[in-house]
Amino acid sequence: MQGLAVVLFPVLLMLFALAMERVEFRLRRLTVREQEVQEFLDQASHAEVATLAQEGLPRALARFHLRRKRGGVEEEPLTERQAS
Repeated sequence: MQGLAVVLFPVLLMLFALAMERVEFRLRRLTVREQEVQEFLDQASHAEVATLAQEGLPRALARFHLRRKRGGVEEEPLTERQAS
């Protein structure tokens, strides 16, 4: 029984390490720089803040960057979903 544990423990440890590496890779892609968050909080429109509250920071930052690319187009009106 101890021999089986000696053989299986390193294998299980390596599998766990590989799984954690995949998790870390996904988390690294989702991280946002502090400077981006500060810029968003300083310049976000009401619609972008509503998106932040409903859908999270990555989606809200995407809307913010899209608006900036368009040259600061006027804020979109709130839809029924956003208004509630």
